[in-house]
Parts: sequence; structure tokens; C-alpha cells
Amino acid sequence: MNNNIQTENRIIHIDMDAFYAAVEVRDNPDLAGKPLIIGAIPGERGVVATCSYEARSFGVRSAMSISEAYRRCPQGIYMRPNPHKYRDASQQVHKIWADYTDVCEYVSLDEGFLEVSGSAHLFGGAHVIAQEIKHRTKREVGLTCSVGIGYSMMSAKLASEEKKPDGYYEILTPEALKSLIFERNVRVIYGVGAKTAESLARIGITKVSQICEQSDKVIQLLGKHGAQIVELANGIDIRKVTPHLETKSIGTETTFQTDIKDFDYLSDVLVLLAQKLSFDIRMKGLSCRTITLKVTYGDMKSITRSKTLETVTNKTSEIFQVASSLLDIVEKRPIRLIGITLSGFGEDVGGQLSLFDIEKEDEGARQNALDDAFMKLQLKYGRNIVKTGNELRAQKRIGEYEL
Repeated sequence: MNNNIQTENRIIHIDMDAFYAAVEVRDNPDLAGKPLIIGAIPGERGVVATCSYEARSFGVRSAMSISEAYRRCPQGIYMRPNPHKYRDASQQVHKIWADYTDVCEYVSLDEGFLEVSGSAHLFGGAHVIAQEIKHRTKREVGLTCSVGIGYSMMSAKLASEEKKPDGYYEILTPEALKSLIFERNVRVIYGVGAKTAESLARIGITKVSQICEQSDKVIQLLGKHGAQIVELANGIDIRKVTPHLETKSIGTETTFQTDIKDFDYLSDVLVLLAQKLSFDIRMKGLSCRTITLKVTYGDMKSITRSKTLETVTNKTSEIFQVASSLLDIVEKRPIRLIGITLSGFGEDVGGQLSLFDIEKEDEGARQNALDDAFMKLQLKYGRNIVKTGNELRAQKRIGEYEL
């Protein structure tokens, strides 16, 4: 690897600060400076989605159970997420990023990488782009972000984490990266999770410096993955920022506050899950061939059941019908979680119609026209404003269910 070539790269990593909580504070300044926790409500079964920095000072963290969060911070302000509001804010910040490069890899609603090696000179350098993004995000969206500039994806991400919140930092060479992280825990390395860290600890390796000094032991223990970790610890990261990553699957699920025995109720939930997924994949210009139902029972046993169609679909009614038929064949006992995942994305290449298909063709055309009409209305007025009759009936039956 020629590190001189790598250090010519300029990658920016942007991470919005406590994104969900920050959006809520922006829209309600009375929440500023208070321990705000977004996720489930105390007394419910669920986890923390995110929290303000004030809540983090009490030890509250994302993915922590809400009961543990409440034990640590009973004086906190607990709110359920508002996903539509967060998506709107995310779209605003993504539009800002796209003004500086078309090589953007969106990791999530609030995080992304920008490859600016080819466009930096147009704006006066990567540092100018980074500062402009920070200023515009504050001015136009009312939020702060932490920005890092690096010669690689890992260095850019570590740079953005170095001065949070509302931070800015640069790591422009492998030497600078190694100097920064050499004595830190191995978890700072991309791809080293809890299990890998435990494996390394069993052979006496807990710091990045020890990975570099005992690289043979790391490779012997972890094989190819170990070799990648050694390269990263030495500042070598050849990954590329990849825009528009191929979508493998899209899913949504919900966890109930109490286990559900009523399968008619579960069918109504599937209507709304199918509607959400239909909207999401059509927004991406996709159709799916495989529909998977996921069920977790009260004893935490999870199962999946799938069906692959002869032709692709993106219609709510068809997604629901398949998911509902899969629900019919699972064991009938109390269910804690239910979800739908779509996969096998591609174009509908058509095929020979059977006599039964020909009889259904007119009805199918009418249903497609209705779906298209509802899609346009939902884009204009919002998904929660315009609903089909089936969706309204499901909504009424299960209450104000939030997807």
C-alpha cells in the first residue's frame, strides 16, 4: 500500500449531534439544557433511541432499556420518537451535503461520508467545505453537527468523534491517526466489536499499540479479519465512499407493550406495516419479489417465514396479502414482535399470463391505479394524512398506532 497516495484523499465524515433530541429541542426551546430521552416511555417495554448530552451525563445511552434509563435518570423528560419530523430534517441536511459532492454515502438519517478529493479545489479546500457545512446546518436547519476530515473513511469518522458535540477535527495522515489512537482501547478500530475485543483480550491485547506490536498473534487468532484489523491499526484503510449502496432488503417491525394473542389485531398491524414498506420502496423506485414475515413470541423465540413471488411488486395490498397468509401458518400463541421484510429487488420482466391471471388483470389494473393515486396524494399531503379504507379501519381498530 502506498500511503502517500492514500493521504491525497480527502474524506469528510458528518455526524449530527444527538439528532432526534436536538430536533425536539429546536422545535421546543423549553427542552434546552434538560435530560431528554427519546424512545419508549417509562413503564413500557422498549429502549432508548437517543438522548441529549444532559441525559448522557447520568449514564443514559442509546439502545439501553428504558427501565434502566429511568433508574439512572428518573428526572428525565421521556418522549416517543417523531420519525416523520426526523426524516424531514435529515433530507434538509443531505441536500446541503450534496451541494459539495455527488459522492455521498449516507450511513443513516444523521450520519454520512463525503468524498471531496475531486471537488475540494472548487470551494477552497476540504476544510472550507467542512466549515460551510457546519455553518449552513446551523443556519438553515437549526441543528449542530460534528465534522471530521480524514485521508480515509476510518480517520474521517474518528476525527468527527474527537471534539463532539459541534466539533471539528482533522486527521490527514496515517502517522497522525496512529499517534491519536495508539494507546486507546481496541474498540476504537473499525470492525472491532465487543466479541472481537473479548477474543483479543484473551490473548492479552487490549490496546491499539498491542495490535501493531503483536500483529502475527492477531492474524493467527482472527485470520483475514485479523489482517484487516492490523492494517487499520497501522492507519491503512482502502475502503471507498460508495454512494447509492445497493439495497439488499428493507424491513419494518413493531414490539408490543404486552404480548398479543389476538391474530385479527396482528393482521391489522400488518396492513400498516405493508403500507409503510410500499411507500418506502416506491420512493426508492424499487419493487420486491420476496416477502418475509418475522415473529417473536413472548418467550423470545423468533421465527421467519418467506414467500417468493413469480413477479415483483411494490403494492400495499399484495405485500399485505402475502404477509397475512404467512401469519396464518405460524403457531398461534402470544406474540411480542411482528415485522415484514422485503427483498429480491428488481424489475418486473413480465411472463406468460395464465387464464386466472387474465381474469384478474382488469381488477389488478384498477388496484394499481388506486395505489398510484394514493401515493401521489401521500407525497403531497403526507403519509399520515391520506390513507386507504383498509388502513383507516386498521388504524381505528388498533388505535393511534405509530409505525
